[in-house]
Amino acid sequence: MLNPGFACASSLALLTFAVHTFVGGIYVVRPLLEVEGLSRASRWLNYYCWHMTTLTLVIMAVMFGWSAYEPTARGFGVLFTVMAAAFSVLCIGVALKGGVRPFRFPATSLFAAVAVAGLWGASL
Repeated sequence: MLNPGFACASSLALLTFAVHTFVGGIYVVRPLLEVEGLSRASRWLNYYCWHMTTLTLVIMAVMFGWSAYEPTARGFGVLFTVMAAAFSVLCIGVALKGGVRPFRFPATSLFAAVAVAGLWGASL
């Protein structure tokens, strides 16, 4: 039986992946790699973290998808729901620390939407 909440969370995680990869790649990664004044280690560590996020989003989408179709994988859906909520809260904290409005960062609302869908799936 399909869990619609986890299926929705999977789709939203995939959307988040697409925004991260295709929009963020242009407006975040390119400028990061071109900025002067960063040490070589800092620049490439940030680039590494960018790709860690990319992989996390792919894994999140896959695991929510698995949880949607396989009731015994429910724990993965719950785990990634908690992670999505934590990522949204982290994004808010980073934005506030940087003096930026939290919803200026797409990750705030995208991860929050994933978390809400995951909560829906976890409640079923």
